[in-house]
Amino acid sequence: MKTLSILIVVCAVCTLASCKKFLDKEPKKSLVILRTLADLQGILDDYENIINEPYSMEMSADDYYITTADFLALNGEENRRVYIWELSYLFGSGAATEWYFSYQHIYRANTVLEVIEGIQRTPSNASEWDNLKGQAYFLRARALLGVINTWTSAYDPRSSSTDLGVPIRLGTDLNVPSTRSTLEESYRQVIADLKEAIPLLQQNPLHVFRSSKPAALGLLARVYLFMGQYDKCLEYADSYLKIKNTLIDYNTLNPATNYPIQEFNSEVAYACAMPTPQALGISRGKVDTVLFRTYQNGDLRKTIFFRDNKNGTYGFRGSYQGSLYLFSGIATDEIFLMRAESHARLGNLDAATDDLNTLLKSRWSKSQAFIPVSIKNKDEMLSMILLERRKELLFRGLRWPELKRLNRDGANILVSRNVNNRIYTLKPNDLRYALPIPEGIIGLTGMQQNPR
Repeated sequence: MKTLSILIVVCAVCTLASCKKFLDKEPKKSLVILRTLADLQGILDDYENIINEPYSMEMSADDYYITTADFLALNGEENRRVYIWELSYLFGSGAATEWYFSYQHIYRANTVLEVIEGIQRTPSNASEWDNLKGQAYFLRARALLGVINTWTSAYDPRSSSTDLGVPIRLGTDLNVPSTRSTLEESYRQVIADLKEAIPLLQQNPLHVFRSSKPAALGLLARVYLFMGQYDKCLEYADSYLKIKNTLIDYNTLNPATNYPIQEFNSEVAYACAMPTPQALGISRGKVDTVLFRTYQNGDLRKTIFFRDNKNGTYGFRGSYQGSLYLFSGIATDEIFLMRAESHARLGNLDAATDDLNTLLKSRWSKSQAFIPVSIKNKDEMLSMILLERRKELLFRGLRWPELKRLNRDGANILVSRNVNNRIYTLKPNDLRYALPIPEGIIGLTGMQQNPR
């Protein structure tokens, strides 16, 4: 398996360009022979390599800030450039970029999808065979969506057929050049893969680092939320909650521990994470002051999610990874909020209220009476739900695409940074919401760079 991992790493880099441009010759596939379903499951169970998702979008979002001193102390000019939304050169010159490991995941998935067709599906292995194929489709969809969220603009049905999407790699042929699809094509590929995955996946996986039917339903609901197709978001969120609807009672958590929320907890349907950006390290990233003040006394998230820095600022410790790593997987709290928002946007205010109260009650201290939300105005209900999305789902890789979709719909959210008394601003619908593709990738492939 070590040799296999090395081969996948090399081949994934090659998918970024014609193989002849990157290596003198194609790696010998004879180095590894994949013969069994167990071999393929081994590729998908390489958790330490598969866990990672792009994190620069989280570093670009507005749930935190850093001081000027910490800004100047960041290692690498690219980290400072990401923080202040510079136009270019955000990812350094090395091959091991966020773009690279995203397409490494896609290469793994494509390898499984190709090899499994050569393994006979029989009555005795049908369940395992189907589940493996479903896991591969899910991984490809998950990785492609991460690329979309980081390197494209918001989905807008009025322009998606011409807006720039991302390269869609559907095979392991290293000689096929990478070209950019349209944004419509990119989203349609994610949707197609998830719809292929859902009937194949198991409802109850062996472990939540393996994908499952509820995980695919939840991810598809997220896709439709980003696209603004709330009827479909509601459909898939509802299907998820019919299978998995457990919420953690935050009264059972211990706020005295460093990371009060356990990894692989009962809310998690699928575990993956972002490496913690340097700017969000324990001693640097401070939670946005205005955001912190929205948590009321009695809301246990105020003590569970945040670390008191003893200087009037707070750090984040509420990751569902149970560590400094930032959880970006699928969990039930997000699904309740997606269903609530979809209900509200479709005018089902009673149903939206029920979902919101179900979640909030599980976050409220038993020492204080919980007062249920009761809002009869659609706009007020939506505002409440969107605020709770931000309070519940911070540092999960969701805020950046959230800003895109909300500004697309007219929210007019202006984001700013203060560094050394200089104010940097990111206007609504700014072209910089699509981060620049690493310049090394543009040089290798000749693909069009995102406009600035």
